[in-house]
Amino acid sequence: MYAIVAITKHGVDIARRVGEELPNAHVYYTNKFARGDEDEKGIRLFEGNVRLLLPSLFQTYRGLILIISLGAVVRMIAPLLKDKKTDPAVVVIDDKGEHVISVLSGHLGGANELTRQVAEILHAHPVITTASDVQKTIAVDLFGRSFGWEWESDEKLTSVSAAVVNEQRVAIVQESGEKNWWNYDTPLPNNILVYDSIEKALAAKPDAALVVTHRLLTKEEEAILQNGVLYRPKVIVLGIGCNRGTAAEEIESVIRDTLDKLLFSMKSVKAVCTIELKKDEPGLLEVVRKYGWEFVYYTPEQLNQVNIEQPSKTVYRYTGAYGVSEPTAKLYSGAEKLELVKKKAGNVTISVALLHH
Repeated sequence: MYAIVAITKHGVDIARRVGEELPNAHVYYTNKFARGDEDEKGIRLFEGNVRLLLPSLFQTYRGLILIISLGAVVRMIAPLLKDKKTDPAVVVIDDKGEHVISVLSGHLGGANELTRQVAEILHAHPVITTASDVQKTIAVDLFGRSFGWEWESDEKLTSVSAAVVNEQRVAIVQESGEKNWWNYDTPLPNNILVYDSIEKALAAKPDAALVVTHRLLTKEEEAILQNGVLYRPKVIVLGIGCNRGTAAEEIESVIRDTLDKLLFSMKSVKAVCTIELKKDEPGLLEVVRKYGWEFVYYTPEQLNQVNIEQPSKTVYRYTGAYGVSEPTAKLYSGAEKLELVKKKAGNVTISVALLHH
């Protein structure tokens, strides 16, 4: 949700206009400019100094759109700032609605994108000063974010970002994940070079690196991360069958052990798949909720249409399907060949597939 705040007569006009067109936005303005239709339109009035209102808005909303002078905004929000990972987006609009300025949390908080949205509504000029946006290059802290990629560590984000915008040599190695991450209509900058293996990237001795893979790196490969960021794309699909009442701890342990042996990262898991009979299995549900994974289930009829390597008459007798983990992983991923066909461990059966983009 966004809060749109105005304290002047012209600002109220702008706030109401933006509030009508921007989804998930609440409009706030001082009660001395009340027009009588605020309750009907869900507009919130306040009295007194807006400085008193900002702390609660700062904690409540993911973004603030303030039709207040930039200098005043900087002074008011300064005591509220904590961390760029948690601070909300802050956008300022001038009193004539001519300029929309990204002030705080441009990337991680989404202020730059919000600035573009609001400027389009007002037919105004968006003012964005983030170096990667201005130069039309890779925003390291947003790389793959729209696809759900996670970075392994944020330790090198700042230094790698500096290498990108200062036009130092930056290597990109992508082993998995979505390929359409370049969003500009211009070519990739000359200082950014793509390699098909970490080994080749290391041989080129770049100043920084972006590595996209679901794999756990070897000791030799980890050298690329001396000034590099490792991204985990969501490409691992787990097909899981289990006995009724299997504890979440056992299911999680089998998943972790299986992925460790495959040298795959837990952060790259996208989905857990099973048979419809297990859609309410408490242990499975607890695990997928803990990690925020997709949870997908299929009917026996759907599963029996899949060609599998290890059909089981015993499984068929209890479920109506000749397999659970293997066909569910294949159905979701579309993969012909699985990374792990099937492994039984205690009360859990697991298969592993990769999504190929």
